[in-house]
Amino acid sequence: MSEISSMGVRRFGMVNWLGLYTLIRREIMRFMNVWSQTIMAPLINAGLFLMIFTIAIGSKRGDVMGMPFMHFLAPGILTMTVIQNSFANSSSSLTSAKVQGNIVDTLMPPLSPLELVLGYIFGAVARGLLVAVVIALGVWLFLGVGMEHPQWALVFVILGAIFMGGMGIIAALFANKFDQLAAISNFVVTPLSFLSGTFYSIDALPPVLNKLSHINPFFYIIDGVRYGMIGVSDSSPWQGLWIVSLSCAIVLGICWNWFRTGYRLKA
Repeated sequence: MSEISSMGVRRFGMVNWLGLYTLIRREIMRFMNVWSQTIMAPLINAGLFLMIFTIAIGSKRGDVMGMPFMHFLAPGILTMTVIQNSFANSSSSLTSAKVQGNIVDTLMPPLSPLELVLGYIFGAVARGLLVAVVIALGVWLFLGVGMEHPQWALVFVILGAIFMGGMGIIAALFANKFDQLAAISNFVVTPLSFLSGTFYSIDALPPVLNKLSHINPFFYIIDGVRYGMIGVSDSSPWQGLWIVSLSCAIVLGICWNWFRTGYRLKA
């Protein structure tokens, strides 16, 4: 290739910054072009969740971990929405390219496996952060839930988006059609996000399920955002930080290896 010298070094340096920027911009523009579906729809869904819980049990439910139930619930709803949207962004982009047969347009440019992974991950993080900001503003305006520790909330939202963006890449590379991707989303992502402390404290779980929750990265993502927003959590945010960071490193390593080997990219 003309972009690679006889010594095997790319002529534009160690990192193809222009190519990486272009891929990131494409991923961001892809979801921004349908902002009513990718930004407004999650906000409406989160609002409906909060409204339904308020009407159904909000006034009857006692405090949870010393906080009003709706205040306890808001960070879980926010994080669940970020998780689902970050996963959807990377998974739908890659699956669409595979199904439509234009994945070659992404693989042909002189982008390394790491640059490909980073491009999709940055797109997922951008969507997750935007959704988080919109919902955070909504719960602040209507519920008065602010940010007790904004730095922790930001860290766990970003790590959660990275983790789920990576999971979306893995799911998309594994799936050969949208039905398979939908199965992964419906039977893996959604149950794990719902059953990881979104609507309750894990102290309410039986001992066996409580222990299982402590090896689930979804739980630490939700718990970390909850600590950042309302200042209470089921576990130490520092413990959650290293577990989620390790989970991100493992997932990104798998993504990099699959891009490097071309695993299921031509299916």
